[in-house]
Amino acid sequence: MRDNTRDYFSLFLNDIPLMDVRAPVEFDKGAFPNASNLPLINDDERHQIGICYKQKGQQAAIDLGNQLVRGQERERRMQAWRAWWQAHPHGYLYCFRGGLRSQTTQAWLREAGVDAPLVTGGYKAMRTFLLEEQEKCIAELPFEILCGRTGCAKTRVIETRSNAIDLEGLAHHRGSAFGRRPGGQPSQIDFENALAIALIKMRDRGYPTVLLEDESKLIGRCHLPFSLQDKIKSQPRIIINETLASRVQITLEDYVVGPLEEYQQHYGEQEALQRLGEELLSAMDRIKRRLGGLKHQQLRQLLEEALVVQAMSGDPELHREWIHSLLADYYDPMYDYMMSKREGKVVFEGSREEVSTFLQERHR
Repeated sequence: MRDNTRDYFSLFLNDIPLMDVRAPVEFDKGAFPNASNLPLINDDERHQIGICYKQKGQQAAIDLGNQLVRGQERERRMQAWRAWWQAHPHGYLYCFRGGLRSQTTQAWLREAGVDAPLVTGGYKAMRTFLLEEQEKCIAELPFEILCGRTGCAKTRVIETRSNAIDLEGLAHHRGSAFGRRPGGQPSQIDFENALAIALIKMRDRGYPTVLLEDESKLIGRCHLPFSLQDKIKSQPRIIINETLASRVQITLEDYVVGPLEEYQQHYGEQEALQRLGEELLSAMDRIKRRLGGLKHQQLRQLLEEALVVQAMSGDPELHREWIHSLLADYYDPMYDYMMSKREGKVVFEGSREEVSTFLQERHR
């Protein structure tokens, strides 16, 4: 029989599977990347038990819980737990504080001959651990910041480096007004948990530097920790320079062609282009005030025409017109302003290929 654990480092460094027996409403507010939600009690049962606890005390709440989860319903949950443990024999279970719910689940599984150790302190202790370690990592790790105008394919470079953290990947967002992706974004807590785990892993691997893409305080609706925002502004910079024509091509691929494939997987081929078009138009409308009324109207018309042609012929090439104008007249001035606020020294500057070679030679 394995012991219960409070070795949170090992749990997250090794991606140990976790069975979260909290109610779905708790799981949805915040959980861990390696956790599966198989609750002891559902949301409605939790609500009833909570009222009973306040009115009549703990034992009455326990009795009500046993009454609500019994017979076939108890067996159905037991079957799901047993199946999970068969698939994850080295896992652990947890509830909010490592108390009654996880202990009850552990006891029920033990009756069925299943060794199910739990995480001491539960979700609350693990969450506190991650937040504390996140701040330590941000303070300790030597970062380098990958900069470049929109369309330089910074994320593509990030994805090739073992010493890099893909912040936009963690946020499930491409990092601009046009960056929304089907499926939506994680909750703020889920984003923070995933970021903390990524930082802990980087520190454990002992890289001489950790590469991050230059980001503002928000990636979509996911908020970067204030300490990381400050670090990004001051750390050494590596800058990608690409021609406007090259950046138009990359933007076309990353914001029109690639997303269409993602929308097809999510919504099916018949709805994909319509859904993507609605999102692109909505993104254009979100920056209307900053573009100005006339410029917004012009770019929106170009986008609408490009979508009509693409729907009729499958050809996305007409999108280049609004992309070219948006990059040159909107995103480039915004980038210049942002760079004027950065303090870190420039350690290398070149094309995307040159930057990739520079990074590869430094970290062989």
